[in-house]
Amino acid sequence: MKKIIIASIFMISGLVNAQNFQGMAVYESKTSTADFMKGMSGNREMTPEMQKQIEERMKKMFERTFILNFDKTASIYKEEEKLDAPGQQGGGRMMMSMMGGGGTHYKNAKDKQYVVDKEFFGKEFLIKDSLPKYEWKLEGESKQIGNYTCFKATAVVKVSESDFRNFRFRNNNTKEGEKKAETVKDTAKAKKTNFTDDWEMPKENVIIAWYCPEIPVNQGPENYWGLPGLILEVNDGKTVILCSKLVLNSKEKVEIKPASKGKEVTQKEYDEIVKKKMEEMREMNSGPGGGSRMQFRMGRI
Repeated sequence: MKKIIIASIFMISGLVNAQNFQGMAVYESKTSTADFMKGMSGNREMTPEMQKQIEERMKKMFERTFILNFDKTASIYKEEEKLDAPGQQGGGRMMMSMMGGGGTHYKNAKDKQYVVDKEFFGKEFLIKDSLPKYEWKLEGESKQIGNYTCFKATAVVKVSESDFRNFRFRNNNTKEGEKKAETVKDTAKAKKTNFTDDWEMPKENVIIAWYCPEIPVNQGPENYWGLPGLILEVNDGKTVILCSKLVLNSKEKVEIKPASKGKEVTQKEYDEIVKKKMEEMREMNSGPGGGSRMQFRMGRI
């Protein structure tokens, strides 16, 4: 068995070292909606029928397919194109952007740079920044993903504050927390506080990745990279990204280059823009008039 694996590694390494090498991986991304539904369950104005409809929509929103095209040094990661539901184009694109999708995600492992184009509230942004430096810990555990033997690696990763998949429902188990919860309830009665007050964004996440040394490129889905083999699975506790199809050296080549349109910002600057706008949205939704006032002039971004 070991001889077969070694032979396979040498064969695939030969393909990777070819001058025009290119690969394509399809990833299925699924995010748990438990925290979001838990947050909404406290809304007395929401009927069971409304809650069910929202849950079904969120499930569709959080179950998506992405395609990673890669060569020896760079990659582009993009959501599989699908027809938008009628009437959902604008809001749907914004939500995809907030949930980790939208646009093209370009990574260059040689230059250690990434470029992502995002649309937020109708305005195009071009995020340019350095690739995160993950302190990967290589574990001894292995498992099969499709026909490939993969090995486990873990890392503690700083959370992106503009990726709403990272929100957690605040757990108030302590007496102090219970008092705080009562205060929130009292405030809600007086000011109609938005239910998102019960959400919090963690500073860090523990990431579990499974990489394949048989495919010796240090690429992966989203912003994940830096392991001695293509990353075929990533799990952060809420979102699981799993490779469902892998094609090496197809005759059809894809141009791997970054996007170029949009207002150029760093990741930190983009996160601040999103936080500011969402805070403005929360405050407007909490005051008199509620959702009817949630209109924004894009010139203010």
